[in-house]
Amino acid sequence: MSNSADSPEQPAQRVPERSTDRPPVRRPGPRPVRLLTAAVFALAGLIFVTSFNTAKGTNIRTDDSLLKLSDLTRQRSDKNKELEKSTGVVRSEVDALARRDDGSTRAEDAKLGVLEKAAGTKKLTGDAVTVTLNDAPPGATANPGYPKPHPNDLVIHQQDLQAVVNALWQGGAQGIQVMDQRLISTSAVRCVGNTLILQGRVYSPPYTVTAVGDRGRLKQSLTASRAVQNYQLYVKAYGLGWKVDEREAVTLPGYSGTVDLHYAKPVRQP
Repeated sequence: MSNSADSPEQPAQRVPERSTDRPPVRRPGPRPVRLLTAAVFALAGLIFVTSFNTAKGTNIRTDDSLLKLSDLTRQRSDKNKELEKSTGVVRSEVDALARRDDGSTRAEDAKLGVLEKAAGTKKLTGDAVTVTLNDAPPGATANPGYPKPHPNDLVIHQQDLQAVVNALWQGGAQGIQVMDQRLISTSAVRCVGNTLILQGRVYSPPYTVTAVGDRGRLKQSLTASRAVQNYQLYVKAYGLGWKVDEREAVTLPGYSGTVDLHYAKPVRQP
């Protein structure tokens, strides 16, 4: 007898059929690096086009073609200088016509001349003292025995110029000229940074102050001024410029600018 008849027959294992319906293959999308590269090239192209339209044939790598604030300030200062000259000419013509047609007496004309001289609108000639102030030289350091300077210790300030002007007035100055402008009662010596703004015009150091009067009294007043003495300390410590010259037969120009007073007015509420 066969043993196969006695044992149960094992069922054959079923092999699953391979399906012909395959799932769709997903194509890989654009990589982030490629997207970034494309964006960079697009931005570069936009910058090139913008630069071309902005430059219009000029060099935009430097600011030589652009108007600096300092250039604008200098232009306005030169324009104010030209306007002062034209105003002075017109003022002289008006004064001449006024003297011709006012019908005043010689005594009145003489009195007016004295007042004009005191007001600073007429030329003034006489012996004078000239004071020159200047910033410390580049790379200046403290002299032995003095602390290390701050940047503000090495430049001329508004109070330094005011100290000289006030001392000269106290010394009996008949007239004072700062740089090339005559001072009057409404003149204001103002500094912005290391530049002087005087009656609408801008100046850079060195600054000169010329006063007509008794030279001995003027120099004595400079020496006695506490504010000038304080400036002298910085001259000794850090090398700020200071020079006093005596001069003969100096002619100061008459003030030719406007003499009108400008002041703030309250705003009327509706």
